[in-house]
Amino acid sequence: MVVRNALVAASQSGALKTAASATPITKAVARRFVAGESALDAVQAAADLAAAGLHCTIEHLGPDVTDEDSAQESVNAYLDLLESLQAADLLDRSELSIKASDMGLDLPGGAEIALANTKRIAQAAAELGTLLTLDMEAYPTVDPTFDLFHAVQSQFPRTGIVVQAYLRRTEVDCQQLARSDARVRLVKGAFEESAEVAFQTSQDIDLSFVRSMKSLMNGKGVPLIATHDPRLIEIAAALAVRTNRERSSYEFQMLLGVRPEEQKRLAAAGEKVRVYVPYGPQWYPYLVRRMAEKPANLSLFVRALAGRG
Repeated sequence: MVVRNALVAASQSGALKTAASATPITKAVARRFVAGESALDAVQAAADLAAAGLHCTIEHLGPDVTDEDSAQESVNAYLDLLESLQAADLLDRSELSIKASDMGLDLPGGAEIALANTKRIAQAAAELGTLLTLDMEAYPTVDPTFDLFHAVQSQFPRTGIVVQAYLRRTEVDCQQLARSDARVRLVKGAFEESAEVAFQTSQDIDLSFVRSMKSLMNGKGVPLIATHDPRLIEIAAALAVRTNRERSSYEFQMLLGVRPEEQKRLAAAGEKVRVYVPYGPQWYPYLVRRMAEKPANLSLFVRALAGRG
C-alpha cells in the first residue's frame, strides 16, 4: 500500500513529469510503453506495428474531463486521429479505444453527453471503415458504461466493450454478451475494488478469466483476449480450436512494449494480434498509474527496460 500510494502521488506531480520528460533513460522507457504526445506519434507506432504484422487499438491520454468543453476536446482528438490514420492508410490495421469518462460520462447529465459524443466518433469511424471499443473503468461506472455501449451498439453494431475478469459479475456479463455478436475485450482488471464486488486473489481472477473466456469462445461474438499470461494465451488458443473458431473471429490483445516478441510470435503463427497504443499529453500519469494499479508491474517495467519483457 505504501508503494502504491507513493506511485499515485508521483503520477500527480507536474515536477516529476518534467524531470521524467527530460531524463533520457526515463524517456526511453516511456517511449516503449507510450507512443508519444501527438497523433503523429500514435500513427508512427501504428505503422511500426503494421510492418510487424500486428494491429492496434489507440487511446488518447488527455486531461481530465471537467466540463463539456473538455469533453469536446477529447472528441476532437479522436476525430483528428482518424484523419491521421486515414492519411497514413492505416485504418484497416487500427481501431479506437475510448473511455466513457473522456466522453463526459461523469459530468452532470453525463449519460446524454457521453452518448452524443461517442456516437459522433462512432459515426466518423464507421464512415472510414474502422471500429471503436469502450474501455471499462472503476466499478461504479460499469453499469453506466454498459448502458452507453448498448445505446451506441444499437446504431453501430461493431462497437466493442471491455469486461474485467476480476469482477464477480463478469462471468454473467459474458454469458449475456455471448448471445449477441458483440466484440468483447476480456481483461483481468486493475482497479482496486472491495471483496464484495471483486475477486482478490490471482487464482480466483484467473479462474474467472477462463470461465468468462469459455462463454465468449462458445458464443456468437468476437472475443478479444487481452492478456500477457502465457497460460491463459495457451488456454485461449486451445478453446479456439475446440470451438472451431476461424482465426479471424477472435484476437489476442497486449499492451505496447509488453512481451513484443510474443506478439510477433503469435502473429507469425497466424493469430490476429492487436496492441494497445496509448498517446497524448497525459502519458506520464498513465505510465505511473499503471504501476500503481499493481505494484508488481514495477518488475515488468524493469524487465522491459533491460530487454527481457
